[in-house]
Amino acid sequence: MRYALLTFFVFAATAAAQIKIAVNATTIESAPIFLAERMPGMQIVPVPNGRMAMEQLLHGSVDAATGSETQMLLNSIAEPGIRIILTLAEARYRIIARRSAGIRRVEDLRGKTVGATANTSSQYFLREMLRNAGLLLDTDVRFVNLEGPDMPAALKREDVAAVAIWEPHAQNSIEALGGDAIVLENSSVYRERFNLNTTTKVLQDPDKRRALIDFLRAVLRASGRARSHAGETQMQLASFINTPAATIARVWKQFRFPANLSGDLPEVLGNVEIFVAAVQNRQPRPRAALTPLIDTSPLADARR
Repeated sequence: MRYALLTFFVFAATAAAQIKIAVNATTIESAPIFLAERMPGMQIVPVPNGRMAMEQLLHGSVDAATGSETQMLLNSIAEPGIRIILTLAEARYRIIARRSAGIRRVEDLRGKTVGATANTSSQYFLREMLRNAGLLLDTDVRFVNLEGPDMPAALKREDVAAVAIWEPHAQNSIEALGGDAIVLENSSVYRERFNLNTTTKVLQDPDKRRALIDFLRAVLRASGRARSHAGETQMQLASFINTPAATIARVWKQFRFPANLSGDLPEVLGNVEIFVAAVQNRQPRPRAALTPLIDTSPLADARR
């Protein structure tokens, strides 16, 4: 009898589908993934940025990956089977500038050196903030490509007059400048949709699809806890993304964890696609071609 039970548990463990999920281990947006219960056969693969997470999905090294809508669109040219299956977080970005550089509003960035991370949602946010103020990224500012962790020091050294970035790098930049910091933000210009992405190949594999849907259920529960128990979530998340809980608490208002697929997501993709097409030196795809990149069926199954 004991042998039969042991055989059953060994069989159950080996029968569980092995799924790997690449997760950006530096962003607060990843909270629902890190805080979800671990499912049998599931492996979290921490990576330093969304570009690497999506690259692993593109090459088939993982079965799902986190990333902004910008990264999904960039990679969907090489892999048309990439699908958004859940929006994990919505995040408001910020421009952090030096008052001593004469900056009080976005229009004051004209002629200034401004840092953002090239070919990411950071650059897209900067582009849209400038455009909303009647400025052009290509001609009206001196653009510098910077990774988020390097931005606070670059500001303090006065290498740049401003940076445009997500959290916690924006908050770290504020703290590096102290009283010299000025914050410019406008969530109506851009609000990042940080998604969980997979591929049609994974979704067409019955075992992997079942495992992924089970994991989505765990993510839905974790998202609920993030909304209802913010303090506890911030403390737990701190060790996963190597960011002090106090910093996470200070920027928590910049985030929502909806765990859904909002009706305006196709419109968001259409807007970002114009930027992505320019980066890739091609024509933008029509919105009708982007809507199939969203697959609502896994989330519908997870909610049953």
